[in-house]
Amino acid sequence: MWSLATIVVATGRGVGSFERRVEVPTRVPASTLNEVRSAIDVLTDGHPIAGLGIASFGPIDLRTSSDTYGELLSTPKTGWTGVNVVEEISRDVEAPVGVDTDVNGAVLAEKHWGAGSHHDHVAYLTVGTGVGGGVWSNGRVLHGANHPEIGHIRVPRHKDDHYMSSCPFHEDCLEGMASGTAVRERWGARAEDLGHLTVSATQLEAWYLARGIEGLCAIIPVELVIIGGGVSKFPGLHDEVARALEEASGAYPPVPFAEGGPTIVAPGLGDDAGVIGAIEF
Repeated sequence: MWSLATIVVATGRGVGSFERRVEVPTRVPASTLNEVRSAIDVLTDGHPIAGLGIASFGPIDLRTSSDTYGELLSTPKTGWTGVNVVEEISRDVEAPVGVDTDVNGAVLAEKHWGAGSHHDHVAYLTVGTGVGGGVWSNGRVLHGANHPEIGHIRVPRHKDDHYMSSCPFHEDCLEGMASGTAVRERWGARAEDLGHLTVSATQLEAWYLARGIEGLCAIIPVELVIIGGGVSKFPGLHDEVARALEEASGAYPPVPFAEGGPTIVAPGLGDDAGVIGAIEF
């Protein structure tokens, strides 16, 4: 599973778990990808690989008919735009390769073995360096022409918030206003170091996340929203988002808001959802 900061390389046989794992820091492409391939060799120890799953940060081209299939697109991660992670990681692997986003891996795993196991329509949001999201509905992970970009849903600005945006593409998207990068730049400290500012930061974070979820549910009404990532560890954030949703939604659309939803929860699989989902690809 691939995030902006760390790549988790793991082996497993499916069914919601993994056996061995190693973490590789995300640095420049060449050295990072070399380490990933080396980690695969070490973990498999000469045993044949039945399949390789890649759960990558985005945006990534998932169109199988595209000349740039498997390539990272306009990512703010310096040096990674145009890198074909599928080709680079799989070039020495003689096995089927499955690829999707890290958040789609997470929603897949949470639906089958985590917090979403009793729901048919589930969204997963990860709020860390950036904001990403995936949706499971009607028996599958949802895609369109490419993967969803839920983190770039436009949101209104809180009337007392004068912070501009951490997103290089938009002034007022969910990622720009609610990511861990936005938290650090707005408050002058990382989420875990906010001290007495934590309550105010949690309330503002919940305000923005609620508006993003409202926009998501206007298009795909889900029953459950799982919020993970580093910022999700703000004390009381999930309950605060649920409260903010009542104000944001106006009880519309009727499904789910007039029915008291969606439910807001933490991941059932903790930080392992993405890598567990990657094994399933």
